Amino acid sequence: MANFQDTYLSGANIDFIEGLYARYLQDPSSVDPSWRDLFENSNGAGRPIFSKTLLEAPLPAAAPPGKNGHGKQAAAAATPVAAAPAAGPSAAALAQDMRLQSRVDQTITAFRLRGHLRATLDPLRRPRAPLEHVADMPMVDEKHFSAQEMEQSVESGNVFPDARVKVSQLLQRLRSTYAGSIGVEFMHMLDSERRRWLLKRMEHSENRTPFTQDEQRHILTKLSYAEGFEHFLHTKYVGVKRFSLDGGESLIPMMDAILEVGGGMGLREVVIGMAHRGRLNVLTNILHKSPDQIFSEFEGPADPKAYMGRGDVKYHMGFSSDHTTRAGTNIHLSLAFNPSHLEAVDPVVEGRVRAKQDRGGDKERTRVMPLLIHGDAAFMGQGVISETLNLSRLKGYETGGTLHIVINNQVGFTTDPHDSRSSIYATAIAQMLDVPVFHVNGDDPEACVHVARLVAEYRQTFKSDAVIDLICYRRYGHNEGDDPSFTQPAMYELIRKQPTVRTLYAQSLAETQRIPAEQSEDIKQRCLKDFDEALNRIKQARQFKEPSALEGLWKPYKGGSYTHAAQVPTAVDKAQLREALRKLAVAPEGFNVHPVVERTVLKKRQSMLESEELLWSEGEALAYATLLSQGHTVRLSGQDSERGTFSHRHAVLHDVKTGARFVPLSQFPTGRASFQVYNSPLSEMGVMGFEYGYSLDVPDGLTLWEAQFGDFANGAQIIIDQFIAAGESKWRRLSGLTLLLPHGYEGQGPEHSSARLERFLSLCAEDNIQVCYPTTPAQIFHLLRRQVVRPYRKPLVIMSPKSLLRRPEAVSKLDELATGQFQEVILDRKDIAPEGVTRLLLCSGKVYYDLIKARDEQQALNVAIVRLEQLYPFPFEAVSRLVASLPKLTELFWVQEEPRNAGGWYFMFPRLHDVASSHASGPVKVGYIGRAEAASPATGFTKTHDYEQNLIVEEAILRGTKNGR
Repeated sequence: MANFQDTYLSGANIDFIEGLYARYLQDPSSVDPSWRDLFENSNGAGRPIFSKTLLEAPLPAAAPPGKNGHGKQAAAAATPVAAAPAAGPSAAALAQDMRLQSRVDQTITAFRLRGHLRATLDPLRRPRAPLEHVADMPMVDEKHFSAQEMEQSVESGNVFPDARVKVSQLLQRLRSTYAGSIGVEFMHMLDSERRRWLLKRMEHSENRTPFTQDEQRHILTKLSYAEGFEHFLHTKYVGVKRFSLDGGESLIPMMDAILEVGGGMGLREVVIGMAHRGRLNVLTNILHKSPDQIFSEFEGPADPKAYMGRGDVKYHMGFSSDHTTRAGTNIHLSLAFNPSHLEAVDPVVEGRVRAKQDRGGDKERTRVMPLLIHGDAAFMGQGVISETLNLSRLKGYETGGTLHIVINNQVGFTTDPHDSRSSIYATAIAQMLDVPVFHVNGDDPEACVHVARLVAEYRQTFKSDAVIDLICYRRYGHNEGDDPSFTQPAMYELIRKQPTVRTLYAQSLAETQRIPAEQSEDIKQRCLKDFDEALNRIKQARQFKEPSALEGLWKPYKGGSYTHAAQVPTAVDKAQLREALRKLAVAPEGFNVHPVVERTVLKKRQSMLESEELLWSEGEALAYATLLSQGHTVRLSGQDSERGTFSHRHAVLHDVKTGARFVPLSQFPTGRASFQVYNSPLSEMGVMGFEYGYSLDVPDGLTLWEAQFGDFANGAQIIIDQFIAAGESKWRRLSGLTLLLPHGYEGQGPEHSSARLERFLSLCAEDNIQVCYPTTPAQIFHLLRRQVVRPYRKPLVIMSPKSLLRRPEAVSKLDELATGQFQEVILDRKDIAPEGVTRLLLCSGKVYYDLIKARDEQQALNVAIVRLEQLYPFPFEAVSRLVASLPKLTELFWVQEEPRNAGGWYFMFPRLHDVASSHASGPVKVGYIGRAEAASPATGFTKTHDYEQNLIVEEAILRGTKNGR
């Protein structure tokens, strides 16, 4: 029996077969009798039954090619037709027709599959490098058909609306569709509905749009403003970096076309992410940022002292505006702020879009859309691209499809493509998704706009990503101060002679008598006049304007310094807490909970109603429950966050018999609030960036990212450095994102011990972030609630526990949640008399419990142990009062589990020195107790870990006892 995978009924031929089958369903007489016989064996479900008889039968007439649609296997597939038994002249003629049809069908499939390899994509018209692995592809053209065959009528294979056309007509349309200024990769897509949708729109139109004269004038105007803006800056600010769009000006009419089509299909908001190239042009010509303001950024502030240590370069700045399409539809546009880590903004944009969709109830995800503009080298080279693409179809992160435009310079700074990627195209990574990729010649603006319209319609129809590879060039190199001829002399000799896109298009319109040359020149001069007037205005005003901030949703919230901000009430009525805990302790009627979860989670919570003693997970869950009850959305995502890495959370219960899910916290939201918890992919940078973006559009909610182990945040360091720590200082953008980073030395080795506390502390300045290390359920309850209830919005970094999740001493009474607030400093027990204390141990986190146990065993009443629960902003006043209250104090030690070169020591020393130097009885010795300096965060051996931990405790308590006595 024939292998199904090797027959003409499989692989790339399925579109051809399904097209014939659709025609058969409408009119059986419209298909060849041999195909009609095949389809009469259909199962009625829309596909033929591929039985043993059918698989072993000779090919029907007009059969498609064999495996992969070409090559020797295709010829083999056609053999049964040639071998069909002759029954006279009519049978011979039929066999000849079928052989011709078979070659035609091979041609159709070959163009669809690999026509992009013959497309004219490079504006510089350089020959393509040879493709050894596809050198034998049968890209059929006239030389493979006789003159007589060229005039024969054949099945069009749905390339034409007509069922039958001449071979010459068919070839002309295939070349125009797939081998002109547009090349398309789409046959890899598994979704046949989307493939057929694309086939019809591309082939029936020959992949062109018959633009009206008015539409052509609009394209020319957009190109003129794009070119005029760059030309103006190039002459007025000579040698100043701007990362111009020169050579890729077609981007502007493309983006305009996307908004026009999208606006007509329900699109009302677009969030844009892009790196440097063309950013200023997009700001002025798409987002309508006043040229005056952009020119003011080139001029700079009148008083440089006013911006010491803050602000950012002009080609990193974001902007928001309202755009009105030509049809009168209003679309809100936002360009996200972006650092020089080119693609880091991508997941941030996705998170912002998801937040806007959630807030606005855009369940169909058609009203808000992400648009990402990439560079070719970055798109293929940076790992965050694959992380972001992978989010596109995941429940917790989907945004209804992203439009990607790759501005393909055909060189990355000084690196040629053959040194920067292992694939033919810079967009190869996008084929990890089931999406189309369009390659288009940037010097054909009408082809560019046609593709832009097509992908916008595709996205709104199918809620799917799509990619446009805009192949162009950089006229002035990586930046305007660079000389690209050092490394690409031949390429830049061609570029030097290359007319601009606008010039070529204007000439074409004049030659075809669409728009006279003098009208094109008038448009160009009008653009330059507008920019010249804008520059004169800003030179006269001499006023630098900062980016807007704290508007719209952000008006009630504050940034800046908050060290002395008044505390806000975070306690919750005890009766409400008991009721919330009761709800969290019960599953729905008939829900089959796992026996271990029943015992260790639900039953334990029920017992807590009696004892009123809570573990960490209950303190956290009650914080979420009470926030949800007050109308605040809570969103938590991370690796294994639903259950919790340490099996402590169980935010989602699973029925052991049916697999059904129950989320206990879903009982609490009021108003528009929601509780969202998602297990993320095994990604740090992408998901943390997403959650940061989400927090930017949900200032009234709690957004959390959780690491499986704290040091996994290493993989997202760019997001931490560039967005979380510096976003307010650079861009005046606030965020309340909370990071949960399991941290603590429990003998689990170097990769599962340290959340790199020292890295976060080294980023602390100007009250930019909060770094906390809570040690009780009550503390995490008040801390999480404080993050939402008070009006300040600062990122919160929590060193969250591992062993403390279940440690018997690390419990809180329910009354502690019903009263009080988050304590930045927790003093020692009341039975430690201040006047007897000679040694003060200041610490954070789990080590406190080891110290307190040893102190109690030794009855070392001269040693006080104080927990610093908030390391930054450093609670200077509270620590100063504490030290001042100990009149006989002689030693102040910072105790930590981490090595000396890690943890909090280097951050704490100068601050503790300032506190100790002003003690009333004279200077107090400030010292360090902890592990020795180490290149690795921790030992990999449990026995060694225990030994090291004992040394820390011994030095802190036993030596302190000896000195005290």
